[in-house]
Amino acid sequence: MAEISWLRGGGQAGKIVSASDWTDNALGDPAHWPVALRASLNIALHSPSPALLIWGDARNILYNDSFAACIGSQHPGVFGARLDEAPFWPQLRAAHLAAIEACFAGRTQTLEEQHVVRPEDAVDAWFDFSYVPIFAADGAAVEGVLCTLVDLTERRRGIQALLSSENRLTAIFNQASVCFSELDLQGRYLRVNDALCRMLCRSEEELLRMTLADVTHPDDVPVNMSMFNRCIGDGKSFTLEKRYVRPDGSSFWVSSNISRIVDAKGRPQAMIAVSTDITERRRAEEALRELNDTLEQRVVEEILERSRAEAALSQMQKMEAVGQLTGGVAHDFNNVLQIIGGNLQLLQSAAALEEKSRQRVKIAIDAVDRGAKLSSQLLAFARRQPLQPRSINLKRVLHDMDDLLHRAVGETIEISTIVASDLWNAMLDPNQVENLIINTAINARDAMPDGGRLTLQMGNVRLSDPHFLAQADLEPGDYVELSISDNGCGMSPEVRERAFEPFFTTKKEGEGTGLGLSMAYGFVKQSKGHISIQSEAGRGTTIRICFPRSREAEAAVDDIREMEVHGGDETILVVEDDPSLQLTVTDTLSSLGYRVLKADNGERALAIVRSGVPIDMLFTDVVMPGSVPATELARQARQLLPGIEILFTSGYPRDAIVHEGRLDAGVELLSKPYRLNQLAQRIRHMLSRRAHRMQAMRGDRGGDIADEAPGSATIHVLPVAERQRRKAADAAGASPQHGPAGNDGGQPPRLRLLVVEDNIDSQELICELLETLGHAAHGVATGEEAQQALEEQAFDVLFTDVNLPGISGVDLARDALSRFPGMSIIFASGYGAAVARNVGFASHSLPKPYDIAQLRDILRKIAAAA
Repeated sequence: MAEISWLRGGGQAGKIVSASDWTDNALGDPAHWPVALRASLNIALHSPSPALLIWGDARNILYNDSFAACIGSQHPGVFGARLDEAPFWPQLRAAHLAAIEACFAGRTQTLEEQHVVRPEDAVDAWFDFSYVPIFAADGAAVEGVLCTLVDLTERRRGIQALLSSENRLTAIFNQASVCFSELDLQGRYLRVNDALCRMLCRSEEELLRMTLADVTHPDDVPVNMSMFNRCIGDGKSFTLEKRYVRPDGSSFWVSSNISRIVDAKGRPQAMIAVSTDITERRRAEEALRELNDTLEQRVVEEILERSRAEAALSQMQKMEAVGQLTGGVAHDFNNVLQIIGGNLQLLQSAAALEEKSRQRVKIAIDAVDRGAKLSSQLLAFARRQPLQPRSINLKRVLHDMDDLLHRAVGETIEISTIVASDLWNAMLDPNQVENLIINTAINARDAMPDGGRLTLQMGNVRLSDPHFLAQADLEPGDYVELSISDNGCGMSPEVRERAFEPFFTTKKEGEGTGLGLSMAYGFVKQSKGHISIQSEAGRGTTIRICFPRSREAEAAVDDIREMEVHGGDETILVVEDDPSLQLTVTDTLSSLGYRVLKADNGERALAIVRSGVPIDMLFTDVVMPGSVPATELARQARQLLPGIEILFTSGYPRDAIVHEGRLDAGVELLSKPYRLNQLAQRIRHMLSRRAHRMQAMRGDRGGDIADEAPGSATIHVLPVAERQRRKAADAAGASPQHGPAGNDGGQPPRLRLLVVEDNIDSQELICELLETLGHAAHGVATGEEAQQALEEQAFDVLFTDVNLPGISGVDLARDALSRFPGMSIIFASGYGAAVARNVGFASHSLPKPYDIAQLRDILRKIAAAA
């Protein structure tokens, strides 16, 4: 195309104007563009700011290189296009179009603080948009609109960064001010900003009647005005630290930078002053001088602080070492206790056992319980115990354990409770809270051998003191406070310092393990709370505990401790690698009437699950040898048997089902060692709950159902044998022609679908779902594998993801249609229906995530059309 004489460069956008063929464009040949368009485009192309030009009745768009950077990959495709063909910034498109049309009507428009997402990097950005009408040469009509953008992103990020500064720095910087003003050559204020008005405590009108000397401290006026006049003469800007005076006579320090403004001929016109409040800096310098004068004292304090930090680090390392030790020992130790305890309980139930032997068995069982308690206390101190927190109210917990608390402390101790009427809830493990209160109360009882008063106080507190929060390692906010006080013998400072250490006790040998307060400390820390001791010898002790507030409604606590032991006829798969423990558990469950299957590792258990044998519950150890961990076994069991109940057991679950000290959501755990009646109660409770849930769902829907999560599609998974039978039938009866398979009656045709999904779990699930709906499905992971499958087998429908490794889903579909024009296409994509609209050929879209009803509807449409 010929060179355009009126075009003055304009970067890459200017080159596009010169190189493009405008024949079919409403703008026509650039050589004949109106003068107003030429001038406006030259202005836009040379503007450093993003600029967009909208021209004529067709609303064609032209823009500069800065604007092109704002729309990413849509450039240069939309350069010169109609406005309605440019889909950039859909989130503000309505306001953008309205402003443009208002501007074409002759009204200047602005859109401030508009949020957009930059397409090239998906980063949030903010702009001010200004729209100016461009009138024809005669001024009678608006021919176009010039839109300019001001990028506000960095300013907003700066504000956000400032808000996230530390409180100490925020307090300082909030007092600092940067003030701007314009003065004439005599020092009179011509313009001032709000910051200067605020800093000087004067209104804008008042300052505009004053001079620089009027607000400067009298002692600083001579040097200030001397440098001011010298800058007028030689043009050299200067910075001066001086004092300003407020109307009340108070003065403060500022750093003032003054520079000269000149006209085109270099003649001075005005002065610009930029002032910053440096009062805090001057005070800090004074404080630094004072600190330098006390250097020796600060060195001593630093040494003491370092000693305290080293002591805290040593305590943390000690707790971590104990945690590693107890965690490693707990699993094997609790397994041993479980075998011993389980067999003793079976022996105790034998009718032929002599009374004397029965008593000895009882003594042995009590010893097992003490060993289990010791292991639990060690895990609690080391913060390794798996918590099962729920939103509870401590007032209700205290009320429910009232009798137990009175029995624990004895008749010589008077118990007083003070509880706030509107006590908040807390997210805690109710059993561990009971243990904490009982252990602390027993310690208080032992501190009052001659009787006394035990006071339990509960209330709501809001913690905001930065020093306390940093020391306690807490976040500011709402907390529930529990205080347990006694008027006993109290503690010396030395005892108080070591009170939370494991195995530290002041009691006589055999009277205590020294783990009561250690367990309380570990539980509180694991629950993201804080525990402290206030005590003096002879003046009693107060244990103060803070737990974060929970805003969830109070959860019902299922109390199965007093539940009568019942059996059942359900089928339970027991997975346990210890032969002795496995035998004990299977004997117990069999004696209760359950049908018991057993496996000694995850691989064998998974084979049983896949065999199609009906299973109602999986009871599995968490820590097992083999390549299939317990969590993966549970996941696949739920996938194959949606209604199955799963109960884990472990002496130390590590991180498999426990994260941040809490059981994962929906996980049921029975900690070792447990009594056999606890096992029987827990299993019966879970199976009964399952039966009630299934019965309720049948009543609501009628007919056969499968368990499902709320809001999800119900997926009936075919037994493995039936799925294999269907696939074999498909292979034997496959037609060589691509088209819907026949059927025996009026039912919709059974479709043959090729599923292309690189996520194998998703692929298998989709295939099972399609088979459940009565269709045949074959899954592959890539577009290349799909092309090979199309050569070897006949399919009616290509069901494909859009984003695949190698060839894309869209290209795959286009290739398939070129070879098999009668094939139907289904795209499953997170981009929604936009994929089907933009591919250029007939297809169906399933926006992820989709449910079974949407899939069934599309398949019915395809079958009906066939």
